[in-house]
Amino acid sequence: MRVGEHMTKTDVKVDLPANLKGNELRRWAYQLYIKDYLRCVQSVDDIVGRLLDYLKAENLEQDTIVIYTSDQGFFLGDHGWYDKRFMYEESLRMPFLMRYPREIPAGAVNKDMVLNLDFAETFLDYAGLRIPGDMQGRSFRGNARGRTPADWRRSMYYRYWMHLSDHYVAAHYGVRTLRHKLVYYYGLPLGSSGAINTPTKPEWELFDLEKDPREMTSVYGRPGYERITAELKRELDRLQRFYGDTPAPRGGGA
Repeated sequence: MRVGEHMTKTDVKVDLPANLKGNELRRWAYQLYIKDYLRCVQSVDDIVGRLLDYLKAENLEQDTIVIYTSDQGFFLGDHGWYDKRFMYEESLRMPFLMRYPREIPAGAVNKDMVLNLDFAETFLDYAGLRIPGDMQGRSFRGNARGRTPADWRRSMYYRYWMHLSDHYVAAHYGVRTLRHKLVYYYGLPLGSSGAINTPTKPEWELFDLEKDPREMTSVYGRPGYERITAELKRELDRLQRFYGDTPAPRGGGA
């Protein structure tokens, strides 16, 4: 996943120069990669603008919900990486913009923890349709109006199980709260070997997102974090039971 040294022609759209190595290759590849990305973003912005202009011209603004989101975030050189998959913020967080003048004030910002598994329930809610009871998410229509339910979630669960498959990312799962994140790289998925049937060393990471928002230093095992570590492990267990996920045997200071 490292910019330059792990990139291919598919990533940068041209042949990589054989005479460039190290930082020179990284700088060359990054310039191509980020400019290609920014052009793509600009084209999306242009098309969204055309859509909004059409809704306004046809007097459909008040009755149309416009949403811009994606399936995940993306590394753009953060941590030296490109692509996604890791549980770090750049990959974990997703853009979500919603426009519905009838209910949502212009410029409003909501900081509740909303997940993509809430999307379907929310769309059903707006459409006036029944939300099936076996769905795992919740409608955040009230949140968008500034009316957050008292029992709204304060933690979320993440799992990447394709061990050493794409970009050789080790399988891991974890829990994120409003302030902390605990990640466990468990070595090899249960019931699946991934692309390469090679176990990796189990390892934990803990980040204090208030003190270290860029997640540059894991504080797992450091003095002063014993209580929050124990709390996060209990919450991780609870979320795995809630979603019916099977935890891997723990190592690395379980």
